Amino acid sequence: MNLIFSWSALSALTPTPGSGGLLRREPADFVVEERPTYLPSGSGDHLYLHLEKVGHTTAHLARQLSVQLGVKAKDLGIAGLKDRHAVTRQWISLPAKYEARLGDFSLEGVQILETGRHTNKLGLGHLRGNRFTVRVRGAPETAAQAQSTLDLLTHLGVPNYFGPQRFGLGGLNAEEGLRVLRGESELRDPQVRRFLSSSVQSALFNRFVSLRLERGLFDGLLSGDMAKKHDTGGVFLVEDAQAESLRAARNEVSATGTLFGRKTKPLTLDAGALEAEVLGEFGLTPEVFASRRGDRRLIRIFMEDAALTPEEDGYTVSFALPKGSFATSVLRELMKTDVDAPDAGTPDEDGDDE
Repeated sequence: MNLIFSWSALSALTPTPGSGGLLRREPADFVVEERPTYLPSGSGDHLYLHLEKVGHTTAHLARQLSVQLGVKAKDLGIAGLKDRHAVTRQWISLPAKYEARLGDFSLEGVQILETGRHTNKLGLGHLRGNRFTVRVRGAPETAAQAQSTLDLLTHLGVPNYFGPQRFGLGGLNAEEGLRVLRGESELRDPQVRRFLSSSVQSALFNRFVSLRLERGLFDGLLSGDMAKKHDTGGVFLVEDAQAESLRAARNEVSATGTLFGRKTKPLTLDAGALEAEVLGEFGLTPEVFASRRGDRRLIRIFMEDAALTPEEDGYTVSFALPKGSFATSVLRELMKTDVDAPDAGTPDEDGDDE
């Protein structure tokens, strides 16, 4: 199995024609707005900054805040990483004692929209998700068919694929990640090693989702699945696949896939057989991921507030997704193209907030 990311290797959910088109002709064509879990309460020892940025990654913005204000990097709080190839709005926290220095902060393409005090530092993952507003150009007279696809996705859910951003320039991260896991890589930076090996987890997960789509198991459940309730987040073992599949058809629960690691047990029974098939395609076993913690990830997600507006040369689509999900999974279904192809020098983030 090829570890290099390609949308063409992953099954699409919707049978509708794609609109084609072009993305990111200018920064304002791709707007990402963080949806926080909570807003600043108005009092406390931490200052929350609501920032709009263009042309900077979140990491670069954080470094500039640290340098210009004299804040230690470890004292900055960030809920999620945002792309530089877009207009993005997000919250960052810092100790309130630095508030008086904000007037000295200046970075082209960055605005402080509002500030507020809170009792705790902002933590990674402290957000509900992201709202995206995306302009698709070069696709005249396709808004109606794109709307049909959007309606299907609203009803059926969206395949929760890891997007090309997870796989790096050229889509090669998983190949080097496999060398890391096998002890064959000369890379020594632990953060880089973790990121690369996570790309292998992502590649396996994507193949698992794709295989379920191929076999009509996207909105159904198998015995041995670990399913997740969409309302409470509770995870449970599927023993009666027929009964639980009825709940899945009502969009109450969905299957999860395994991000292999020492804290996550492989699936069992029929679901385990499917998972073992995927591992076999890659020539891997769960044990090779002993250095990773592991996790479970929903195979489908649901958009909120999805809307589409026709434009003269295409359309504008907006939708909200849960944290850790990729807008490109939606756009791929609408456009049926190699969205943000990893060999095109495209962004390294896309609302991915894991």
